Parts: sequence; structure tokens; C-alpha cells
Amino acid sequence: MDRAVQRRFVGLTAAVAALGMTVTLSGCGSDTGSGDVTLRMVAADYGTGAENSSQKYWDDVAGRFEKENPGIDVEVSVYSWKDVDREVAEMVKAGRAPDIAQIGAYADYAEAGKLYTSAEMLAIRTEANFLPSLIEAGEVDNKTYGLPFVASTRLLFYNKGLFAKAGLGAPQTWDDIRSDATALKQDGVTYPLALPLGPEESQAETLMWLLSGGGGYTDDVGNYAIDSSANIAAFQWLKNNLVDKGLTGPVAPGKLDRAKAFEAFTEGEVGMLNGHPTLMQEAEKKGVEVGMVPLPGIEGPTKGSMGVADWMMGFKQNGHRVETGKFLDFVYEDENVLAFADRYDLLPVTSSASDAMAADSAHNPLHPFLSALPNAQLYPFGKTSWAQVSEMIKEKIGSAVEPGGNPEGVLVEIGSLARQAESTE
Repeated sequence: MDRAVQRRFVGLTAAVAALGMTVTLSGCGSDTGSGDVTLRMVAADYGTGAENSSQKYWDDVAGRFEKENPGIDVEVSVYSWKDVDREVAEMVKAGRAPDIAQIGAYADYAEAGKLYTSAEMLAIRTEANFLPSLIEAGEVDNKTYGLPFVASTRLLFYNKGLFAKAGLGAPQTWDDIRSDATALKQDGVTYPLALPLGPEESQAETLMWLLSGGGGYTDDVGNYAIDSSANIAAFQWLKNNLVDKGLTGPVAPGKLDRAKAFEAFTEGEVGMLNGHPTLMQEAEKKGVEVGMVPLPGIEGPTKGSMGVADWMMGFKQNGHRVETGKFLDFVYEDENVLAFADRYDLLPVTSSASDAMAADSAHNPLHPFLSALPNAQLYPFGKTSWAQVSEMIKEKIGSAVEPGGNPEGVLVEIGSLARQAESTE
């Protein structure tokens, strides 16, 4: 039995036994369950301007939901990604929590007892439809509070034109990356391999290299293992074989942000880098023919990839449990999930929508990313310390590969600080 269904079934069975009455399974009751209700939702903007603002998507979804559910109104406020997490935090602190938030993190609110669990809000069919690797990342203390909203994965991108000119094939291993980067440098490529370890998103670049070296941020039981031997070996290899040999371009990795690396790729100045679907479209718009392969590993392609997910959550404060659940059930219907994924070239988080995307040839460019999603490794979102640890990584990891840098020393320092942050939560 699916874990989500199993948890829900056990809870409902206990309720039936305790109350001696029939329980309806098609949605959960609210704390009041009566009267007209206005749900207030805060969401992140995935658009790049007014023309493709996420506000348009949410206005459409809310309007259709209201027609089907008289008595429930939905007001959605959309904020930029730079502001949305802070806006929600300020609302919660001021005692004005939204009913629903679609933001980047949930664990702090879950630990503080401010969120409904998925089982308290969703119909069984909705809860059971999430991709297992994603819904498990939404757990705190074995209960799901964070609902994945959209996802993406990462692949190694390479410039087919530059590779063809140098007579190279797609890389499969770290040795391939080293030899290909060497050949690209000899051909005058500015960034044979772009390695963005600057503070913008170095926690993502770091995780990709850790995974390809057989490591990761946590061990098999979920404890921080940033300074594991596999992780240290991965960064030592990067320093010795790529950075020290001048194969990562004119900007030091610790000073190179993802946006700058992506821009250079679209300009044809980068041979290889780790990328996501949006970069694919931007590069091809500028005439760069993009090749994509799973992250090369020590002996061959990495079996898993890095995944990224954003989160939906329901706040308890206003007592709108049933109305929140009804709206979320509607949001996660295939039509709506696929519409959002299509709009922003992202991946759906439900099994049925993923199957529909995989079967649709119109989505062929996204299929490699979709194939990587079931085995994707996400950040340890369920740890309330993760936000702090992520900032530590952004601040310090670039120094691990700088001239005279000590990868082991940097990773040991970050690992120690991560364990301290976890122990104080």
C-alpha cells in the first residue's frame, strides 16, 4: 500500500473505531465546516514579467474553482521569489497567516505546529498521487506538511557545436569531463566547464557534484554527512583536475554565480555545465544547439540526479481546513498541474500528470528531465536547520577550490557547523 494511503487509512480506521460512526473519505471537514469562506493564498511568481506572471494562472484557477464551489472564494497574492518567503514569514509573525502558501520552505512552520498535515486536508486520491520521492521530502517527524508543487531536475548540458568542432562525444565519466575540457580549452573555449560555486545557488551545484561522486548532504539515515570521505574526494578531484588546470574559465568558481554561467552558455562561451529546462530553451533561442546527458560520475552516468521542488502548505490559524483541502484537491488535478508545468517548463509532481507528460510528444524536450525525477535527490527540506546550512554552503564552498584552498578543511568546517545547527533545533 502507498505510504500516504497507508497513513491515511490507519488514521481513518482509528477514528471510525473511536467514534463508532461512518467517515466520509472524499475530503476532510473544516474546523467549522459552514458558512461562506474566503481563502487567502500567497504564491511565488515564476514569470519574468507582467506578461507571464503567475498571477494570471492563479486567477484562472481560483475563478474556475469558485464556480464549482459556491460559498468559497479564493484570493491569491503573488510575490517575487526574492520577497515571497519573507512576506509569509512576516504575515505569520503578525498573526495574519494566509490559509495557503506556495513558497520555498515549510519545515519551520511545521515544527511550530502552524500547519495542517496532508492527511488532514487532502482527499486520499490526491495524497496518494504525489511522486513518492517528492512527497517523502515533505515530511517532518513522519508526517507530511509540505506538498510538492512543481519540480525540476538537473542534467549536464554541453554545446554540441563546440563539441563537434573539437571532435568530442558526450561525456559519461569524470575522466571524460577532464579530457573534453582540456580539448575545449585548446580550441579557445572561454569556459570549458563552467563551475558556478558563487553565493547565488552554489548549494545546488555542490549537491550535483557530491551525488555524482557517490555522496550527498546526508547519510542513509538522514544525518548531515557533508564532510564524508566521498564528498571530500569529489571536491579534491574538482580542484586538482579542473580548477587548478584552468579548465573552469576566467572567473573563479567561488565568484561565478549561476545566472552568469547560464548567460555565458547561451552566448556560446561554455562547453559544459549543469543545467535545467529553462536554460535549454534560452540557449536554443540564441542558436546554441544543446546536448544533455545524466550527470557523469566516477565510472559512468550517475544513477540519480539532483531534484528541486517548491512547496505548498495549509496554515491552521484561520480554521479553514475543509475549504483549504477542497481547493488543494482542485489545484492538483491533472489539468491544472500540467497547465502550470507547461507555462514555465517545469515538471509535474503527481504520478498521473507525469504519465501524461511522458506520453505527449509535445513535451519531448522535457522527457530527459522527467525520466530523472523519480530517482532525484532533493535538499533535506524536512530539516529546520537546512536554511541555515544552505547559507553556510553558499558562503564557504567556493573557497574549497580556490588557489591554495583545502577541500577537506572547508567541508569539515561546514559539516561541523551543520551538525551544530541541527542539534540546536
